[in-house]
Amino acid sequence: MAQVPRAVFVHRQSALQDLINRHGTVNQGRFFLKNKGLSSSSLEKGADVVQDALARAGASVPAHWRRGSVERGDLDRFLFDEHDVVVVVGQDGLVANVAKYLDGQPVIGVKADPGGEGLLTRHQADDCARLFAEVEGGRARCEMRTMAEARTDDGRTLTALNEVFLGHPTHQTARYRITTPDGRSERQASSGVLVGTGTGSTGWCGSVQRERPGAPALPTPTQEQLAWFVREAWASPTTATGLTHGTLNGSATLSLTVESEGLVAFGDGIEADRLVLSWGERVDVGTAGKRLRLVV
Repeated sequence: MAQVPRAVFVHRQSALQDLINRHGTVNQGRFFLKNKGLSSSSLEKGADVVQDALARAGASVPAHWRRGSVERGDLDRFLFDEHDVVVVVGQDGLVANVAKYLDGQPVIGVKADPGGEGLLTRHQADDCARLFAEVEGGRARCEMRTMAEARTDDGRTLTALNEVFLGHPTHQTARYRITTPDGRSERQASSGVLVGTGTGSTGWCGSVQRERPGAPALPTPTQEQLAWFVREAWASPTTATGLTHGTLNGSATLSLTVESEGLVAFGDGIEADRLVLSWGERVDVGTAGKRLRLVV
């Protein structure tokens, strides 16, 4: 007997709810903002828009499907299963937040604001009925987006849809030995290393690449290639700046051996979900074995 699909709605706590959590009630939050010369109207409107999108998308779930819901802060404690159809309601960054917890489940990105634009959240809530039918019938068109993975020599892993950052959490000087896939190696001191995917090429890696003379072209989202950049490397009697950018094709990896305490690796800007790296530890970064299955 075929397993019944489950629609899992992923959303984030609204800015209005954040305000209420800080001040106790919505009226106290309004009073606080008013004393700052600000208004809560935009926060209230934003919360209403998201709730409306969640309601309209939820109404499209087929009657025989199961359903679930998870807030962004609870993703690391939510158990996804292979029959889930994940519906992300919000901004593009929320798709990146959930991607690391999935393994091939189809993801439907729904923009909360009907007038907004998104590269990952490209659908309207009213599109969900058609998309659910296409997914269940095996007719949905999907992009298989490449992800990056950092793996330590003791077996810990971290995956990211946009980019992996390796360095000091305060972005002060990080010291390490970097080794490229072709065997070149040097000791460096820098503000950290970025390894990005094609999906992340419009973000952090894109801003670095535009300002880096001779930097490689960034990959496309579905290309099995990553681009890497060393941020603000500086030369000294013991450190060099000869290896500051490049690409990783296929199964190739970039290796860093840690030579200072307090370094971390985190993905997609989420510093709370990170690997803590100690002196002498090696980290290999390359394409992940899994990909984001984005319904387009």
